[in-house]
Amino acid sequence: MSDNGGVTRPDIPTAANLPNTASRRPTTPDAPEAPEAPKAPTVDLDVLRPHLPSPSQDVLDERFDRHGVRLVVKRDDLIHPELVGNKWRKLALNLEAAAGRMVVTFGGAYSNHLRATAAAGRLLGFPTIGVVRGQELSGRPLNPSLARCSADGMRLHFVDRSTYRHKSEPQTLAGILSALGAEDAYVVPEGGSNSLAVRGCQALGEELRGHADVVALPCGTGGTLAGLAAGLAPDQRALGIPVLKGDFLSAEIEALQVTAFGSRRGDWSLDERFHFGGYARTTPELDTFAEDFEQRHGLPVERLYVAKTLYGLVALADEGAFPRGTTVAAVITGAPLS
Repeated sequence: MSDNGGVTRPDIPTAANLPNTASRRPTTPDAPEAPEAPKAPTVDLDVLRPHLPSPSQDVLDERFDRHGVRLVVKRDDLIHPELVGNKWRKLALNLEAAAGRMVVTFGGAYSNHLRATAAAGRLLGFPTIGVVRGQELSGRPLNPSLARCSADGMRLHFVDRSTYRHKSEPQTLAGILSALGAEDAYVVPEGGSNSLAVRGCQALGEELRGHADVVALPCGTGGTLAGLAAGLAPDQRALGIPVLKGDFLSAEIEALQVTAFGSRRGDWSLDERFHFGGYARTTPELDTFAEDFEQRHGLPVERLYVAKTLYGLVALADEGAFPRGTTVAAVITGAPLS
């Protein structure tokens, strides 16, 4: 079911800044100890049977071979069939912190994060609300991505784009939660990127230690790169391929690392040339490249994130960006929509 009301918008209180409501009265010989506050329920993520660590495989491709570059793909798309790729890594600690409470989160009309959160709610039995950018979408048929969210039990709440831009501001967020009747919900930011998500993605870097010189991945909100870079060894570097236009992401990734770890971590950089027009945008050239890669290697290539990274790596290899003998690992962060 979708909620078509528009509102002002906000950002996100998370487990890290939620107040501790469990308290006790001082005890004296004459005053009995107050009863302990009930413990929050635990969430057993093991019931979802994630495939960790995710497998890696070599890809033999003459476009890399002729430059003396070895390409490896890190198959995070195989972690879980519904919480695919980096969505599992970003959501796991947040789901534990939510402890079965309603989860409110944010995304665009084609958000993989919304889909993963909705699936987690269905599988683990907690309610979810997705705040969707674009009030104009409320009167239209749901696209396949949002239809899947709704089928998984997520309540969809559409807000105008101006409100959505301010969703991180406490007053706007409070207004959205009030309109939803969800003041006590656990809030996860757009794309799932907060300090818990960053710490969850640190394990991705740790899994890749000793397996690559350069680790490349697509970037939306930057949380995966922030954690990955912190987990890599000192002699490795991370390369992010932003899928959105604009030069804002570097500052946001650094801010995420400061929040999660206290300072910038790891050797990382961004190459902003391969967004193909911005988020949820593609071109015939990119589609042709992705289809060709699939046919060459039998690997499914998600178009909005993964294809842009693979295309960028081919271009960088042709430019001589990687010295001969370099091993490049491409993180497959998601799968094509089904």
